Formats: sequence, structure tokens, C-alpha cells
Amino acid sequence: MSKQALIVIDVQNDYFPVGKWELAGMDAAAANVGRLLRHARQKDMPVVHIRHEFAGADAPFFAPGSPGAAIHPSAAPSEGEPVVLKHHINSFRDTQLLSLLEGEHVEEVLICGAMSHMCVDACTRAANDFGFKVTVAHDACASRDLEFNGVKVPAAHAHAAFMSALGFAYADMRSTDELVMH
Repeated sequence: MSKQALIVIDVQNDYFPVGKWELAGMDAAAANVGRLLRHARQKDMPVVHIRHEFAGADAPFFAPGSPGAAIHPSAAPSEGEPVVLKHHINSFRDTQLLSLLEGEHVEEVLICGAMSHMCVDACTRAANDFGFKVTVAHDACASRDLEFNGVKVPAAHAHAAFMSALGFAYADMRSTDELVMH
């Protein structure tokens, strides 16, 4: 059986109500992230937390050292679980994520967190490109309303579009219930 790791992406205060960049359904997604964390810890599965900070204090959210850039209590790391600081959308870019996974002899990754249409998407595609078997806990991810060229895209539609695209060729899409029940 191959070794799987849980990657928790950007479950940070600014994404929650009263944060600087609130996501639709972040509380529900975070509750499922918490369930996945408990499950991974019970199974002695490696867990890697990703935390995003932008490069300047004038950032729209996740400003360096700000309370909004801190990991939300719902996804707090346990002792010994690495926290990877990133400054780009892709969690692998200019970080030690790949070397951490390789050091643990991980072959499969389970991804959850935020935002569905940005960092979850980028990490999922990169993990697949690096040869990992990827599963995304689709109900442990959150997005927000988007707009392009005058077309408003509700958060639920943005999330569904990205999960559908990732599920087509990059990842196995599973609910938290499916993942913690087996």
C-alpha cells in the first residue's frame, strides 16, 4: 500500500467571516478540514500545512505577520507537523513541499483547503505533474464569487467548475465522509 500525506492549503483567518478576503462556505469547509486532520492523525498519516503570505504589508490579504495570515484554529498544526510558508499560488513553487513529501516517501496526496479556484487548483495540478496520485476532498475546499469580462460567477459555480476540471484528469474527487469512513 502506498503512503499518503494530507496537504492542508491556506486555511487562514483572512478567508473566514470578518477576514479581509472572505470565502463562501469557509466555515463548512474548515469543519471538514478538521475531520480530515483528525482522521490523518489517527492513521499516522503525514500532514503538511501550507500558509500563504504576500510579499508586502499592502497586500489585499495575508499580509506578512498579520492576524489574517495566521492559520485558523480549526486547522491548527499539531506538534511536529510542518508548516510550509509560500509566496506564490502553487504550494510547490519555491518551497520545501516536494522535498518534505519525498523525504516521507509519499506517493499519494490528499488535498484540502482554499481557494478552490487558485491554490487548491495549482497544488493539485502540480502534485499530479510531479507523479503523485492525487485525491481532493471537494467539500473541504472553498471558493468565492468571481467575475470575468462582465460575467459574474457565483462561488458555488466557480467551485464546481474547478472541481469538475480537476476531477476530469488530475485527481480523484471525494467527499470528507467517503475519506474518513474507510
